Amino acid sequence: MHSSAINRERYANHFADEVSSDAAPLIRPEGFREYDARWWYGFAGSDRAAEINPAGVQAVGSGLAHMLRQRGADPAIIVGHDLRSYSFEVKTALVKGLISGGAQVYDIGLALSPMAYYAQFALNIQSVAMVTASHNENGWTGLKMGCARPYTFGQENMAELKAIVLEAEAKPAQGGTYHAIDNMEKLYSAALTKGRFLKRRLKVAVVCGNGTAGLFAPQILSRIGCDVVAVDCSPDWNFPHYNPDPEAAPMQNAMVEAVKTYGADLAFGFDGDGDRCGVVDNEGNIIFADRIGLLLAREFSQKHRGAHFIVDVKSSGLFGSDPVLQANQATVEYWKTGHSYIKHRMGVSNALAGFEKSGHVFLNQPLGLGYDDGLATAVAICEMLAAHPHQTLAELHRQLPVSFATPTLNVHCCDRKKYEIVAQIQENLAALVNAGGSFAGQAVADLLTINGVRITLADGTWGLIRASSNKPELVVVVESPVSLEKRNAMLTALENILQSFGVGELTGNRD
Repeated sequence: MHSSAINRERYANHFADEVSSDAAPLIRPEGFREYDARWWYGFAGSDRAAEINPAGVQAVGSGLAHMLRQRGADPAIIVGHDLRSYSFEVKTALVKGLISGGAQVYDIGLALSPMAYYAQFALNIQSVAMVTASHNENGWTGLKMGCARPYTFGQENMAELKAIVLEAEAKPAQGGTYHAIDNMEKLYSAALTKGRFLKRRLKVAVVCGNGTAGLFAPQILSRIGCDVVAVDCSPDWNFPHYNPDPEAAPMQNAMVEAVKTYGADLAFGFDGDGDRCGVVDNEGNIIFADRIGLLLAREFSQKHRGAHFIVDVKSSGLFGSDPVLQANQATVEYWKTGHSYIKHRMGVSNALAGFEKSGHVFLNQPLGLGYDDGLATAVAICEMLAAHPHQTLAELHRQLPVSFATPTLNVHCCDRKKYEIVAQIQENLAALVNAGGSFAGQAVADLLTINGVRITLADGTWGLIRASSNKPELVVVVESPVSLEKRNAMLTALENILQSFGVGELTGNRD
């Protein structure tokens, strides 16, 4: 299961040699995204042109080591990789580059992203570089990086690294070393489960889409006392059934089917690198992650009155009007979508927790260490259910106000144009508001442009258009606290805007 089973001598042979490569580095500049890096790497038989090659990855590693030196950061760095067939190769190239730049590499092997983040604390190391493309299709690779725990790189950091790499500014440096860490899985599992054993026995379906989380999630939930039914947990980088994306319909359908087939109290769906968690209740209803976040926020605010919460701009408007949060004197702040943005804002504002509609949940002290962890989220949800022994998850969910929301919808838009289009939409809607115009048949109550554009109408109905940070797509989310008709009116209005820019039709389940 763990990468200690992989032949470590292979690494020793790689790193004993002088770092060199006959191939010229290939690096598509657009792969440096807002808060992580994603490139099409390809696989045997793929006819799509690669966007990065091993020499390119090595250059990224050299650039990252150079960046750490420039910042005066400690040269130690955690690295790990997901289960994709080529991730070991990608990590090998990355580590070569890091070592050539004088970095001291601590390799935790096959891992989840939150396991790499935890390793920063367990080993007292500030920097991390996790090789993963998360939920992206087989053939993608990527990096989640940071140099000040628990934070990961945001837009400015990624721009700095991009410039260093593309301008070939990195220079070789002495002092690079390699250290294999074989026990991080045990340390991470112990940290999540120590002192936790549910008084209420829960039957839990764990759905992993054959991604990396399948190697760890069933055992961790079993250790806290859950009866676990493992579904699609065998590792298979081809993702033969569906991509491990709990925000996408195919994985959600598998979660619904698992609850119905096994009579589970709930189902969890984990993304490819385990930092996101989706939920289906005991009746087979998909509960969007922002609504699960609101349930958790209610629970947390009971014990931590006056707590501050961060939610992303894709999340429900109910956070801002929830009577339980208000009664517990909790405050809520809407912020930029993206794990790096939410983590940093939580640190600045001393927030107790953060929530994203995509399924990222961030738990700060005393609940956690400030980073996103899908497995820690699942444990927290189980503890919430155990604290209400006579209620099902469906019953708890029905305590929330009704709203009519879309899932996250997407439309293809090339990376070179998506930000320009969003900027123009922001400008057009701002002009509309300044002129006192209406939208979707109503007066505009608020226009939030911190991340894309989120327009809220007089009755609380809102809609969002933003650029995806990890794919060539635009993202749309709509919600109405009033009716399905009001929601659909907003959705139609946003679609009309998009069509005026010549983009295609939105994809995704609109129910």
